[in-house]
Amino acid sequence: MNPLYHQAKFINSSPNLKFTPPDLGLEIAFAGRSNAGKSSAINTLTRQTGLARISKTPGRTQMLNFFEITDKQRFVDLPGYGYAKVPLPVKKQWHQLMETYLTKRKSLCGMVLVMDVRHPLTDFDWQMVEWCQHTKLPLHIILTKADKLNFGAAKNTMLQIERELCDLPMPLTMQLFSSLKKTGIDEIHAALNRLFAAQSNNDGG
Repeated sequence: MNPLYHQAKFINSSPNLKFTPPDLGLEIAFAGRSNAGKSSAINTLTRQTGLARISKTPGRTQMLNFFEITDKQRFVDLPGYGYAKVPLPVKKQWHQLMETYLTKRKSLCGMVLVMDVRHPLTDFDWQMVEWCQHTKLPLHIILTKADKLNFGAAKNTMLQIERELCDLPMPLTMQLFSSLKKTGIDEIHAALNRLFAAQSNNDGG
């Protein structure tokens, strides 16, 4: 477990790249379909109940939300996508925002893709996987709400996803996670440590 993640603090929300923090240091982006449990996962791994806003209306996260871990490390909560009942132009705007961030942000060093273990690999998830594949961005997948299935069924789902993604060229790791049961926290901390460390080593830092 890394206690640094418990010190995470909100920096700002940005509707475009113009209002983001300076593009320095390292950032890990959290992506996930609306209702996949992304905000709950961020709150659980940081031991903070209200760091990432949890809404009963999926898709409320409409901006890039930045959280400081250290002066050189940040998390970025990307807009949820796919479920929210919002007008199509708004969905297109969210998609454009994510695409611009993922393409232009130099400090981005890894992605955590959040999937509901009961509904994995949606079209949105594949878009994110393929984007990481295209850019060779390291990817860590967390299968949330693992408490909703018995362990055998959850494990089988993870193994099936691993088989589907085993030939991809970028670094890829995967785990089960439950915000309700607080399981998988050590694993995600270790994965975040690896993502930050790998890029620091690549930069010679």
